[in-house]
Amino acid sequence: MRSKLLLFLVFSLSGLLTSAQQAELIRRAGTAMEYPNANYILVYDSTRVDVQETGLSYYNNSRLFKILTPSGAKELAVVKFDYDPLTAFIRVEKARIYRNNGKVEDIDVAKTMDYPAPARAIYWGARQKMVGIGRLEPGDAIEIKFFKKGFSYALLGQEELSDDYYTPPMRGHFYDIVEFFSSFPIKEKVYSVKIDKAKNLQYKVYNGVADEKITEKDGKVNYTFTVKNIMPMKREARMVAQSDVAPKLLMSTSPDWYSKSKWFCGVNEDYGSFKSTPEIDKKVKEILKGAKDELDSISKLNHWVADEIRYSGLSMGKGEGFTLHKGEMDFHDRCGVCKDKAGMLVTMLRAAGFESYPAMTMAGSRIDRIPADQFNHSVTTVKLRNGEYMMLDPTWVPFTRENWSSREQQQNYLMGLPQGADLMETPISAPENHYFKVNGTSTLQSDGTLTGEFTLTAEGQSDASVRGIFTRSFKADWQANFERELVKISPRIELVEMTYTDPYSYLLQPVQIHVKYRIPDFAIATKDEIIFTPVVAANLFGSRHSHTSFDTSVENRLFPFSDGCSKLIELNETITLPSSMTVKFKPESQQTSGSGADFESNYTLEGNTLKFAQKVVLKKRIYQPEDWPSFREAVKYQNEFASKPVILKY
Repeated sequence: MRSKLLLFLVFSLSGLLTSAQQAELIRRAGTAMEYPNANYILVYDSTRVDVQETGLSYYNNSRLFKILTPSGAKELAVVKFDYDPLTAFIRVEKARIYRNNGKVEDIDVAKTMDYPAPARAIYWGARQKMVGIGRLEPGDAIEIKFFKKGFSYALLGQEELSDDYYTPPMRGHFYDIVEFFSSFPIKEKVYSVKIDKAKNLQYKVYNGVADEKITEKDGKVNYTFTVKNIMPMKREARMVAQSDVAPKLLMSTSPDWYSKSKWFCGVNEDYGSFKSTPEIDKKVKEILKGAKDELDSISKLNHWVADEIRYSGLSMGKGEGFTLHKGEMDFHDRCGVCKDKAGMLVTMLRAAGFESYPAMTMAGSRIDRIPADQFNHSVTTVKLRNGEYMMLDPTWVPFTRENWSSREQQQNYLMGLPQGADLMETPISAPENHYFKVNGTSTLQSDGTLTGEFTLTAEGQSDASVRGIFTRSFKADWQANFERELVKISPRIELVEMTYTDPYSYLLQPVQIHVKYRIPDFAIATKDEIIFTPVVAANLFGSRHSHTSFDTSVENRLFPFSDGCSKLIELNETITLPSSMTVKFKPESQQTSGSGADFESNYTLEGNTLKFAQKVVLKKRIYQPEDWPSFREAVKYQNEFASKPVILKY
């Protein structure tokens, strides 16, 4: 059966299948009964790649979709192809409908639409081709064939240009990333690449297996990879990127990451990306006035670029994804994407006398060992006097006290150094680097009124989150934003007084906010009992804690999962109670520890003083399934303490 389907694929891609044979293939593919959760299936997806000596690649792809439901018919009424005209050319060569009544209709591909792709923040000229299929019915099928030449990179009505235009930037080399996963069922996916034997193609299938077939003829090697019955993966909330856990094929002729590192460095040095100007030199001297030491100088330059170069990609200008625009242009425009901010920082650091280079990373997913171009983000590295390299990211640290955002901890990166570098990973940032501390005192009256005050201090990413109440809005809205957090505790809360550190002097000290408040009828008061949850215990500023929204009803997890950042939370409140009251009920003290998180919390009564204390330690950004039990317990207990009241009796 398998060999027969493969034969169908070969014939179909070559245009040799008769309509009757194609109809039989469609009939045997299955119906909505076999795929109850799918609106359509991909009967086959077959790609042939022919790699030229320059690294230029010709792609021929053939796909056959079968519609299973009316929703699927609506979804496939148009078929779209994304591409970047700066690096690739796509031509739709065939589109055909196989009706479930046996009729065959050819779509006029000359009417294929070509238009700018929807964009936000980055406007680099990406485009889409759209084939209008029209009305479909369950049981119908669509055959699409297209030709593509060029390359793609993650950092980043057209006429076909010469092959030289689409030659990859690392000339002579080839890479590809083939996903053997999908949001809809695929009966069979075949990927075949023909390449000179001398190019020494290396490859690996991650997170799964594929049938492999390798043949050799006339100095060319043909690699064919086949995966059958690809079903949509069961997703878990907050799991890592699907590409980290689902089957994929990585291929590259680059021998190792050192080669890629040296090439990336050379591309930008040859282009002159980091040449300073008198205007830049003047600004650097101005920024560094009063700098205390090496690290202070680096921090001042990093944060100037972070805060003063707006993230907005208006034009790529000359060059392509791996070539960083010149510092002169970035300084003049005062805007750009990550590579522009990284390049601006390299330029300024060099102007200040530092040895600095660009680097590449992948925000949001893992980079694997095969040196394919698994990058979507550009950053900066600077060499310290002790010989160590320090990573900087001006894109992710506006108004943040860190120089490298710890939301990027456990993340792979590649420095572009003259001597080359290997793929590396940013370390876990200790939870105490990102503390969130609230200390409060309050007095509970017999009528249920609560008066009190608290001081909130935060550092690292916790600082950035709290500071965002101010820095991410207009000054006129600051108090309203703060009150919005407080009314989640009680809609009756009255803000008596609020003081805070200067939100924009973030390099001077961690954020600190002091609040005095009054809440009439805060507690439920009867002649026998008072029922309430202390303010600090009640998930105060809970919107700043992403972990509390995890679903703790899930007992086990199959895949790694991620949170915003490692964190230390310490909450303390001392409540003065009405005289002669005792505790009838309070949440039971809890203490737990594990590889994912630690938790401890308790109430203690001393005379008429009730003390609440809680400590939560979240140990990572990316967690493994075995970390889930302790992480889950910490979240569950924190939420329980926030929701379960204390009951006092006379």
